[in-house]
Amino acid sequence: MSGASGPASLTAGMPVAILAGGLGTRLRPATGERQKVLAEVAGRPFLSFLLDRLATQGFCDVVLCVGHRAAEVEAALGTAHGPLRLRYSRETRPLGTAGALRHALPLLDAPLALVLNGDSFCDADLAAAWAWHAAERSEATLVLVEVSDTSRYGRVEVDESGVIHRFVEKQEVRTRGWINAGIYLLARTRIASIPAGRPLSLERDVFPGWVDGGLRGWRTGARFIDIGTPESYAEALRFFTSESSGADQ
Repeated sequence: MSGASGPASLTAGMPVAILAGGLGTRLRPATGERQKVLAEVAGRPFLSFLLDRLATQGFCDVVLCVGHRAAEVEAALGTAHGPLRLRYSRETRPLGTAGALRHALPLLDAPLALVLNGDSFCDADLAAAWAWHAAERSEATLVLVEVSDTSRYGRVEVDESGVIHRFVEKQEVRTRGWINAGIYLLARTRIASIPAGRPLSLERDVFPGWVDGGLRGWRTGARFIDIGTPESYAEALRFFTSESSGADQ
């Protein structure tokens, strides 16, 4: 994987929240009862690749939002990963991606946080995404990646200026387009606006409601993979050992 772009000062003071509490039901035929983010790829937990990427791009403070089999995640990763400090926000009951993020708010002590889905990886230049977010004076930016087939993910409709207009649900028709890469730059005030203590999904419950409130999309041609299904998990080894790895702005 390629190294960081842009000065580390752009990212060093920004906390990162990784959503790592999902049940991973669809992946169990391939991984058994193991927590999804700990699924092994080349002998390592999948989540370690995300942490490597954050370290090379200058981040320092990571909060892992854990729930299902939380003790396993904490035991596997500990309190540090290279230069990264690791802390944990543990759910006492399933809260969904939005609820888990809102629950972690006390640990995200900065005006802006980077939020990552723990079961996907994108080689995006995160410092460049931050710079665009700042230049656009955005409060909520989603990193979008173009794929040849959006039918599995759902499509994000975004205009040339980066304004997101609509989320299109998963459809059987295969078409090229932009999808949510599972990477978000969110102002602390936006996270605080999520109702506390309620099970909510960022993708289904929160982001659609922000469409008319300045939700932006930063587009990248970077490589992307998720491990949400046994089929995509099987592709992960090739993805991380490919010689063509690299980040696109």
